[in-house]
Amino acid sequence: MTNLTHLNAQGEAHMVDISDKPETARSAIALARVELTDAIVATLLSDSLPKGDLFATVRIAAIQAAKKCSELIPLCHPLPLTKVTVDIDLDPDNKHLNIAVLCKTAGKTGVEMEALTGASVAALTAYDMCKGIDKGMVIRDVRLLEKTGGKSGDWFALMEN
Repeated sequence: MTNLTHLNAQGEAHMVDISDKPETARSAIALARVELTDAIVATLLSDSLPKGDLFATVRIAAIQAAKKCSELIPLCHPLPLTKVTVDIDLDPDNKHLNIAVLCKTAGKTGVEMEALTGASVAALTAYDMCKGIDKGMVIRDVRLLEKTGGKSGDWFALMEN
């Protein structure tokens, strides 16, 4: 059985000591998809969402969430993020809002959780802004697309066809 890094010898949860790890450039990209209804797609295409600019609000929410990750996820290290970008794609034909969040840092631990937190909160924000039109949205496919750097090296998700 593999040693669990977040448990001490007594089986108690603790934050992993990363003080001896070297700093390296690290990045991660996470994706969240929100399935929209016809009414929401029509509202977004006509730029008439009552709560305001969906794209600007979702982008700010993702950045803020990535920065607050260590306050939300137990045992995550606070990281000095050097970059957070948010790409939002409205796919009206498939009724999807795709949100990709890229996080970068030079540090001793990875930024996967920051990217995933950013994408998750961005999707929740989109839901909140659109729920007055139709609550039938579904948040799906919150997942890591890639990570680079660190001891374990680079990792890329297998992409769907």
